[in-house]
Amino acid sequence: MPAAWVDGYGRTIDYVRMSVTDRCDFRCIYCMSEDMTFLPRQQVLTLEELYRCAQLFVANGVRKIRLTGGEPLVRKGVIGLCEKISALPGLRELVMTTNGSQLTQYAKPLAEAGVKRLNISLDTLNPQRFREMTRVGDLQRVLDGIEAAREAGFESVKINSVIINGRNQDEILSLTEFAVNRGLDITFIEEMPLGHVGRSRERSLFRSDQVRDLLAQQYRLLPSSANTGGPARYMHLQDHPRTRVGFISPHSNNFCSTCNRVRLTAEGRLLLCLGNEHDLDMRALVRRYPLDDQPLFDAVSKALKYKPERHHFNADGEVQIVRFMNASGG
Repeated sequence: MPAAWVDGYGRTIDYVRMSVTDRCDFRCIYCMSEDMTFLPRQQVLTLEELYRCAQLFVANGVRKIRLTGGEPLVRKGVIGLCEKISALPGLRELVMTTNGSQLTQYAKPLAEAGVKRLNISLDTLNPQRFREMTRVGDLQRVLDGIEAAREAGFESVKINSVIINGRNQDEILSLTEFAVNRGLDITFIEEMPLGHVGRSRERSLFRSDQVRDLLAQQYRLLPSSANTGGPARYMHLQDHPRTRVGFISPHSNNFCSTCNRVRLTAEGRLLLCLGNEHDLDMRALVRRYPLDDQPLFDAVSKALKYKPERHHFNADGEVQIVRFMNASGG
């Protein structure tokens, strides 16, 4: 196997998150504005271009690819793309993050296409609150999608919950109980200050240690060495061995020293860090050199030397990155 790319701080880059679209059938309050303008289709990487980038990554040591969006399952042809990427020699696993709205139709085809694991976003179990947080979403459709995913044969299904103070922090225990009762993992995520969403990020921040304090009221949390190759830090729940609880803490417990990943946006920007604007225009490269991968390899190798050491999210929650999460690859 080829050695993986290494950045300027000696971190091995073996994980790429690839956004297949910036479009979504939800309008989540932490991900995008209510009135979004999406990319013109000619600015979005084609499926063939996405596959070519995946080939390049895997040929140079990437072992894990996560497909994201927007909502990846609204992209026509994504199942075929999954089949091709999952078959790449050397790739350890292809995984996906989804809002769950399309899973009653696509869960089984995704599993058959080689997707190993699913992360499904679920921030509330209250139908009215779900509608408010997604602006357009139907909770029951997502719950049905989660059940379809459980039956489809994935190696694991995990719930992702972004906790926002004043919105859903009172559901941390009920969301955990939901996961425990179904044998699912769950990860609680601190909101990332990407894009202007019309409210104070400082007041809405609910830290991971606050989540743990609430969980400790009902569960005994045990240390865990579990690692799924991403930024989440996991704990076990005593008496509930099938469920791990993860924490992604970009504010309160910076994970940059072990960062092993980059993101490819739907328009072909290779983001070297979620919390910085450093990027490489992969779309320009794949279209300029349709038959020669060497210029792409050279450009990525050079760019990685400039991957920042860490992000610096301000304690006051001020927006430093103006792109929305759906444009970054959720």
